Amino acid sequence: MIKVLLVDDQPLVRAGLKLILNPEDGFEVVGECADGANAVAAVKALRPMVVIMDVRMKGMDGVEATRRIHELLDAPPVLILTTFDDDEVLSAALRSGVAGFVLKDAPADDLIRATRVVAQGGSWLDPVVTGRVLNAYRSGGPNPTADATKLPLLTTRELDILRLLGRGATNQEIATSLAISEAMVKSDIGRILEKLRLRDRAATIVFAFDHGLVQPSA
Repeated sequence: MIKVLLVDDQPLVRAGLKLILNPEDGFEVVGECADGANAVAAVKALRPMVVIMDVRMKGMDGVEATRRIHELLDAPPVLILTTFDDDEVLSAALRSGVAGFVLKDAPADDLIRATRVVAQGGSWLDPVVTGRVLNAYRSGGPNPTADATKLPLLTTRELDILRLLGRGATNQEIATSLAISEAMVKSDIGRILEKLRLRDRAATIVFAFDHGLVQPSA
C-alpha cells in the first residue's frame, strides 16, 4: 500500500482525493491537513510515502511547506496540485523540491498514475502544463546548476539515464529499460547530479528539456 498524506485547505477537495486514492487501487490515506504548517508535523509523525499538496493555502502555502519537508531526513516526495493559472508559483514550487505537478481538474487516472510514479522515485509533469512549468522555472532567475559545458563529461549510459529521467521514468523503469540493476541506476544518477551540478531529480527534467535530450511530445 502507498501511504499518502493529503494537504488542502478545502475539506471537499480532500474528500474527493480520498475517494480517488482508495485501498482497492493500493493507496492508504494516513492523514489529512488543512495547511502547510500542519503538513510538516504530519510528515514527521505519520511517515507517508507521498504528500499530495495544494499549492495555494491560507497560512503556510504549499511552496514553503514543500521546502521544509524537503529538508527533513528521508523526506517523502511531494506532488503539487495546481491550476492552469498558477504560473507565478510554478518556478518557486519546482525549486522547493517538488516531485511533480498535477492539475486539479485532471482525470482521476492521471492522479493515480502520478502518485504511483513519485512514490517509486520518479517525477511527474502533467503534459498540459509541462511547457509552462519549464518556462516558469527558467524565468525564476539565474540557474547556476544548468551547466551545459558539463554535458560531454557524461558517459553514454549516463546520457541514456538522463533522457529517461527527463521523461519522468522511475529508477525501476530505467533499470528495466537499460537492463541494469536499480542500485546501478541510483549510483549513476548520483554521478549525473554531481557532474552537471544539479540539485535534484526535478532539475534533471528541466536540464533534459533545455538541452534537447527530451522533446515535449516525447
